[in-house]
Amino acid sequence: MSKADVLFKEMCEDILENGTDTRGEKVRPKWDDGSFAYTIKKFGVINRYDLSEEFPALTFRRVALKSCVDEILWIWQKKSNNIKDLNSHIWDAWADADGSIGKAYGYQMSVKHKYKEGDFDQVDRVIYDLKNNPFSRRIMTNLYNHHDLIEMNLYPCAYSMTFNVTQKKGHDRLILNGVLNQRSSDVLTANNWNVVQYAVLMHMLARTCDMEVGELVHVIADAHIYDRHVDIIKELIQRPMYPAPVFKMNPDRKDFYEFTPEDFTLENYTTGEQVKNIPVAV
Repeated sequence: MSKADVLFKEMCEDILENGTDTRGEKVRPKWDDGSFAYTIKKFGVINRYDLSEEFPALTFRRVALKSCVDEILWIWQKKSNNIKDLNSHIWDAWADADGSIGKAYGYQMSVKHKYKEGDFDQVDRVIYDLKNNPFSRRIMTNLYNHHDLIEMNLYPCAYSMTFNVTQKKGHDRLILNGVLNQRSSDVLTANNWNVVQYAVLMHMLARTCDMEVGELVHVIADAHIYDRHVDIIKELIQRPMYPAPVFKMNPDRKDFYEFTPEDFTLENYTTGEQVKNIPVAV
């Protein structure tokens, strides 16, 4: 069975059994009918995924790999903050009339900063350091720029990646590990979506920098299940679990900026049926 399924089920059970109910608290999100969207939440959830062992896509239901990749490329590769550069409609609710989400996500990745080695944006700095100084403890990105928050249509949820390279004794290849920090995670709609995205990102960077993938550690400050998602989650985690799919990348792609969504596939991916019409709080 998929280890990602096991981690997901254990996390959901822990939230439902031991989490805090936010009913009665002052909350921001609302449902389409205008009522407040309350949650059951757990503080400080940490999940570890060994990408060298398996690709962490849930089998309880199918993850839309191409859409996941499209969004992560929109942020990290295109460095865009405009939904016109995105093929899905997941950001439509936060975009203005021109399609912009403000100085958020891809915008933060595109800004160049001065270093002694030259001017780099955050992505290019990561790639530079992984290639030239892989054992540095300073290889990271941060989207949560307080100076620009007022001009963001949505504060970043998954806001920081820290990369750390290791090397086993007697092992020539370097191993790329990463820590994804997330302030808030809607467990049903977005948790595995984000895990899959950043697992793909790790594979892309490892290929670009001639490394192997290691661990992805996902740190969530507020992991929550919305009140209208509870029954859906309870049904979902009782479904059968299947073996993890086999992740494939186009072997001809070695440049981070050449990857497209079509370069990634999941083979032998057996899943439960999709969950449809999930209510989304905004």
